Order: sequence, then C-alpha cells, then structure tokens
Amino acid sequence: MGRGRDKRIGDKARRGERNAGKRTDTKRLQQAPDASKLAQPRAFAQTREVRKLLQGIGAPPAAPFKPDPFQLEALAALEFADVLVTAPTGSGKTWIAREEIRRLIAGGRRAWYTSPLKALTNSKYQEFGAEFGTERVGILTGDRKENPDAPLIVGTTEIYRNQLFDSMRSGHDVRADLVVLDEAHYLADEDRGHVWEEAIILSPPRVRLLLLSATIGNAEEFARWIEQVRGVRCCVVTRPGDRPVPLKAALLLPDQRLLPLLNDTGRLNPEIVALGDRAREERRTPSRGYRKF
Repeated sequence: MGRGRDKRIGDKARRGERNAGKRTDTKRLQQAPDASKLAQPRAFAQTREVRKLLQGIGAPPAAPFKPDPFQLEALAALEFADVLVTAPTGSGKTWIAREEIRRLIAGGRRAWYTSPLKALTNSKYQEFGAEFGTERVGILTGDRKENPDAPLIVGTTEIYRNQLFDSMRSGHDVRADLVVLDEAHYLADEDRGHVWEEAIILSPPRVRLLLLSATIGNAEEFARWIEQVRGVRCCVVTRPGDRPVPLKAALLLPDQRLLPLLNDTGRLNPEIVALGDRAREERRTPSRGYRKF
C-alpha cells in the first residue's frame, strides 16, 4: 500500500513538472515579441526606398513638345555646314536627325542613318518605318538587306563605309544627301574607330554630315579635324548641363527584392554592404563535407 501510494505521488509530481514546463514555455512564447511586427518597420522602410527609386521611371505624362535651343541651332547650322552635336544621353539628339530627314524626304532627297550596333540599327529601322512609312525606309546590315532603294537607309557604320569603297571602285557617287553618324564618339574606339574615320574622310564634300555624340571634352578639336579632312565647315552644337533623365541604380536580389544602390546621403546602401560581408564570410567558412588532409 505504501509503495503504491508513493508511486502515485511520484507520478503526480512528474506530471506537475511537465505541465509547469509547458505553462512556462507558453508564457515565454506569449511574452516573446512578434517577429513579423519587428520586421514591419524595416519592410516599410524598404518599400518607401523602392517607391522613391521607381518614382519617375516609365513613360512621362503627355505634354506639348517644345524643341530645346540646341536642337534648333543644329537644324539651322545644317543648312550650310556639317554639324557635330554633343549632348548627354536622353537629351534629344535623334530628334535633330529625324527632323532633317523629314525635310529631305519631303523634298525628294535621300539620307543615310548609321549606328554602331545591329540591334540599334534594327530598332531605328522599325522606329523610322513607323514614322515615315515602311516604303520609304530600307535597312542594310550584315544580316539584312531590305528596300535598298528607299530614300532613307538605316545601316551600320561599317556597311556605309563599305558603300563608300564600292562607289570609289565603280566611279559612282554615293546615293545620299545627308549622312547621320550616330554615336560618333566611337571614333576614339581602339578597335572600331578607324571605321568612323574612314566614313568621315571618304564621304563626298557635297554630302552633309550630322554627327551625334555623347558629351566629349575635345569637341572643337574633333570639328577642326573634320574640316581639315573634308574641306567643309563643321559647327559644334553642345547642350549644356547634366543629362535630363537622371540615372537610378538598384540591385535585384535572387529573392526578387529590389534594393536601391545608394541611400539618401549618396552612400552605398548599408544592407548591400551587409550582404557583401555575409557572402565573403560564407566563402571563408569551409563546408561541412570539407576534410583537411
């Protein structure tokens, strides 16, 4: 009897200890802070930063177009001289070429538009075809030859240079009244710069050149060289100031989160710094399967 009673008392005590442990764990869980609530301010801050990053990206609202003074200056100079336009990306250099091409086509004349890349050439071909009509636009690249007798030909700079070589061999003048050399700063490229140089030198003086370039430091020197090799006046038209569309940088993580590269003070985002530190630490830590011999 005594042993049975002691056993029952012992069982009750053990059950009481287990229940007390459960109650303690439950209380501890109830008192522990909610992780999701802790993450909310951080997530909200990230959302705010991403919204600020994405603000202004995309198609701007429609507004009446008014040409910038440098665009009008370039069009006026094309009446009597070659023109070198230097302006930041997104400032409207292509508009100058488009308006001059429009004027020439309306007068029954011809133009070439050259670019350094096939992808850009294909894009301009579609753009100009939609604007001027596909029957008025042709394309010549190493892969495509469509509508080569059109009044406007879009092609790579190498193809235009080759056309100049062909015209010299055949004795026939190149069929163009205007040649637009987009990305003219490629002249300084170590591998392909000679193509732009040959295109400028071999273009007949009667052909007007419109050179579109990113901002360069020696624009006047460039223009004087063009005048020397072509015997034609070359005007420099420059758009002052920074690029009208500011660049915004961000890092897309594997989990699809988007982190602004810089914070409000212009310094590297601390979260990106922490990610880099963590990645370096992981590379230093041997894997579990690593065995040292």
